[in-house]
Amino acid sequence: MHFSIPDTQQLSDDSGKYTGYNLHLNGEYHCTLRYKQLHNFNEQLKKLYGSENVPLFPPKKLFPLSMVQIDERRAHLEKYMQSVAQSNLLRNCEVVVSFLQLAQQESYGEEIHDVSLDIYLMNNVQTTITVSSNDSYTVVLERVCNELCLPNTYTYYFALFLVSCSNDNHLSIIRKLQPYECPYISQKTIPGSLRLYLMKNYWDLDYDLELMTDPVGLGILYAQAVSDVRRECIVVHQDTRTILNQLEASGAKKEYVDLARKLKYYGFLEFEPCTCDFPKPNTRVVVNIGMREINFRIRSTDGEIREGTFKVTRMRCWKITINKEEDTNDMNGVDGSHHNASSSTTQLAFEYLLAKNKLQWITIQSEQAILMSNLLQSIIDELVLKKSHQEDDSRSGRLSNGNSFYYMKRDGSSQITSPSISSTELDSNSSNGSNESRNSLGRRSSSKLSAVGMRVMGKSPFVENDAFEGIGDDDL
Repeated sequence: MHFSIPDTQQLSDDSGKYTGYNLHLNGEYHCTLRYKQLHNFNEQLKKLYGSENVPLFPPKKLFPLSMVQIDERRAHLEKYMQSVAQSNLLRNCEVVVSFLQLAQQESYGEEIHDVSLDIYLMNNVQTTITVSSNDSYTVVLERVCNELCLPNTYTYYFALFLVSCSNDNHLSIIRKLQPYECPYISQKTIPGSLRLYLMKNYWDLDYDLELMTDPVGLGILYAQAVSDVRRECIVVHQDTRTILNQLEASGAKKEYVDLARKLKYYGFLEFEPCTCDFPKPNTRVVVNIGMREINFRIRSTDGEIREGTFKVTRMRCWKITINKEEDTNDMNGVDGSHHNASSSTTQLAFEYLLAKNKLQWITIQSEQAILMSNLLQSIIDELVLKKSHQEDDSRSGRLSNGNSFYYMKRDGSSQITSPSISSTELDSNSSNGSNESRNSLGRRSSSKLSAVGMRVMGKSPFVENDAFEGIGDDDL
């Protein structure tokens, strides 16, 4: 998770004016929080997990803050949330997930009501489900998988992605939804014509073999493979394409997937064309991520396509840099208030071992840089877990420690949230926005998996990910 608090806004209620801190997650506005809400959140984390396991929280002040002090507090709160996000113990605990879900719901500010959500497979087959407008990621994912008759065992082999669709059916992945989001709210508040797609949530192709034993799982894999072939995300020679077309025409799904699995870039995600500084500055490149590597495809001046492969096990670290330029015009926030609009450029840079004793930084500038970083982290998580022979808890979907916590609203009132609520209970209480606290994806139990170190430098958010403790020199 990439947290930032780039700006604040002045709000008011019956008790007077106060400052709201605009929390962004993975590059998008998520919610607006008061200092006292974050303070209450911190106190509950300390109560449940111990002060020694919770980052230092910026202290209260006795007197009203000046604008300079407000900005200092903003920066300190940003560092605090970044530290929470990078703690193996905290980042996917129920308290954090539920807090962020409820904060998004409160900031959205609309009355809870039933909505229809369209979920697509990669072949654009549509499944429509009815959910509550504040239903969590977990509820929506489980609901659509149940609608598709996918066995519960395989639900968390898949994930929901927000995808931009152009008139010519070109698909561009905007982001992978996270457990702390309400899909309906996220889809509605992000600009553009976006669809929710159900896609694979793993990199190790051995998981394909498990899914292919189930007809529904096989069907979803088949839909994604056909889409990747048609969109030329997978490299297919003409003779192989002829065979694939014949298999598709005959409905031979298993045989189609078996053949596709042998092709280059199967299991990769392809990103929009962007620029990088390798092998020289301002090089136009198409980036693919998968199979424990980043791949560059570069068209040379003579028209030839050249490729470069960068193994994740040869990366020492990577960092995200976001440079924002403030706009003089204000834009309305999702809660009717105002905060500054801004444009930004986002870069992903990784330090790569090109040769023995030769480390070099390679930088990609792309609107999808944060998504690339998140996917790199998921590859590392999966790799380390496999090396340590531990189960990936993202396959089981949720964790529960049986604790409840209080979510403090902006007006100071509180609502209790219980983390161990079943889908059935949620169905029968869909009007209660406090009942959605089950975690879904991403808990990593391996003690060998290090926290991702984060450092903020200067005025631009600069996040460095040191994710390779547990992957030693032998891997290099």
